[in-house]
Amino acid sequence: MRTISHWPVPRDSAVELGFQHVELSLREDFLPFFLHPRADRASIGAFKKALAGAGVSVASVLPLYRWSGPDEDERQAAVRYWKRAIQVTVELGCQVMNSEFNGRPEAAAASEARCWRSMDELLPVFEREGLQLRLEPHPDDFVEDGRAAVELIRGIDNDVVSFLYCAPHTFHQGGDIAGIMRYAGPLLTHLHIADSFDHRASSGLRYIVNPPGSPAGVHVRQQGRHHGPIPADFRERFGGAYQSELQEWVTGVLSGEVAGPSAWDGYATTAVAESCVQALTQGRRTVVEPADRPALYA
Repeated sequence: MRTISHWPVPRDSAVELGFQHVELSLREDFLPFFLHPRADRASIGAFKKALAGAGVSVASVLPLYRWSGPDEDERQAAVRYWKRAIQVTVELGCQVMNSEFNGRPEAAAASEARCWRSMDELLPVFEREGLQLRLEPHPDDFVEDGRAAVELIRGIDNDVVSFLYCAPHTFHQGGDIAGIMRYAGPLLTHLHIADSFDHRASSGLRYIVNPPGSPAGVHVRQQGRHHGPIPADFRERFGGAYQSELQEWVTGVLSGEVAGPSAWDGYATTAVAESCVQALTQGRRTVVEPADRPALYA
């Protein structure tokens, strides 16, 4: 999956890179952060046409609103924005929305109270439209810790709400990738993958300022360098994901259902990896050219 914020959707940045789905994130004239959506019937139609032309679909939509306040007027406005964003998502034929808890860490209790109030108003809308909501704890939200976020989602106790693990924010969530993923268990339904720096190795100086316009300052690291270990062994970073994948398969077998990735998914992943290696060694862009998908895996 690839995150996009513009269209037309270039084939060389989606399909030819092996992507079949994209995530729609910030776009000022469509779904701006913290403001009412600007999308209308015409722009939605144009986007759907661009997607069809590129041969991709929208896997998830990522809006961001101040639905946890702590300002009550902002919270009420955010709920209105959410309702319109839900309509846009439905019109795009997408069933998944990703977002953040928002709120403020210095007003955590007040922010959580307003978060629950917003949930009371919005969950019936998600249920009516058949949409899934996947939430992540973001740096500077009222909840940043990964385990605390899982516990909050567990407390919501609604099948439409689950946990999104965002690897770039690992060290703000507590630094325990495998542990948090295991703790989430079946509540973990979405994963964002990217590299990450451990700000704790630089005297705890934070380098993410959120939301945009925050009065917080940005600290420059010593001698302009980032410090901190990045796991060299893929098992340390993705071991929890492999265990969750295996557990999904076992659960499917016990219930008589086929669950989890197929052999074709493994083949497609290998084809993308081989193309990446080829691009690295040849110093040029390469095209992923998998074989035709067998009918068995359609």
